[in-house]
Amino acid sequence: MSMRFLKSFLFAALIACTSAAFSQPFKFVALGDMPYNIPDDYVRYERLIAEINKINPSFSIFIGDTKSGSSPCSDEYNLIIKKYFDQYSSPVIYSIGDNEWTDCHRPLAGAYDPIERLHNVRKTFFDSEMSLGKKRLQLMRQADLDPQFSKYVENSMWVKNHFLFVNLHIPGSNNNFERDESAKQEYYARNQANLSWIEKAFDRANRKHYAGIVFSYQADMFYSPNQTTDLTSGYRDTLQAFSMHAQAFKKPVLLVHGDSHRLIIDQPLKTNNQKYTLENVLRLQVMGAEHVQAVEIQVNPSALQPFSFKPILIRENMVAPRD
Repeated sequence: MSMRFLKSFLFAALIACTSAAFSQPFKFVALGDMPYNIPDDYVRYERLIAEINKINPSFSIFIGDTKSGSSPCSDEYNLIIKKYFDQYSSPVIYSIGDNEWTDCHRPLAGAYDPIERLHNVRKTFFDSEMSLGKKRLQLMRQADLDPQFSKYVENSMWVKNHFLFVNLHIPGSNNNFERDESAKQEYYARNQANLSWIEKAFDRANRKHYAGIVFSYQADMFYSPNQTTDLTSGYRDTLQAFSMHAQAFKKPVLLVHGDSHRLIIDQPLKTNNQKYTLENVLRLQVMGAEHVQAVEIQVNPSALQPFSFKPILIRENMVAPRD
């Protein structure tokens, strides 16, 4: 066998192996908005973590709100939650919610300075380029790739079987675009970082010919139909960016979030002119609050619609279990 033929054979074998790896189905878990009812929900959350560990997903995405909006935003509580993240056997990627910082000015939450609380959350949960969980996953962080947005350590990307996963910091409470001028200035700066990260994600997916994109963030941006057009909406720019890029991308896009505490799977994103539904975009809103449950998402890269969903429902965690 000639050296030239051997090189060609090995190259072809490598391409075949790579293609086979790209087409392998995998699963991940999405959950969030818990534990709310402290201390009673600790045991419910521990049951859910144990069940997720049995499922053994490639990773889990926690889409924010590690507590209720009326409980203290203390350093001590953040450390409790970090220890819970360390109980997951697989990697955990965490999107920051509003209850961790934007709502911490409330008296019941401790009357904290929200910006100071955000700084603590970043320092506690995002001190390296690795995910959380017992098994760690290396992430591409916006702070490391773009010096202009060096403070946004929570925005990240990673790739699994030719699907691009993108973590964004988009919390509830209108994305912090409210309350006072300090809050609005924080929103303006972070909004630019998020829009840049969304654009980079679609650019990367196009250049690398990825099979699809999954975006994770906390806020329910679809609770009102005018969020895309209302000038007072903290989600207007994000929704318009998603519409523009997803319409041009044409491949499957999944939006994963929480915030409204009900399981929803639908197609709420519209085209640029807001006349038609973007059929290549699915939205998963996970349970939360009193519903301490999760969703398993199965991804089949070879399927035209690659995403399928299986609720993880623990009987002991149900508010009203059936007999």
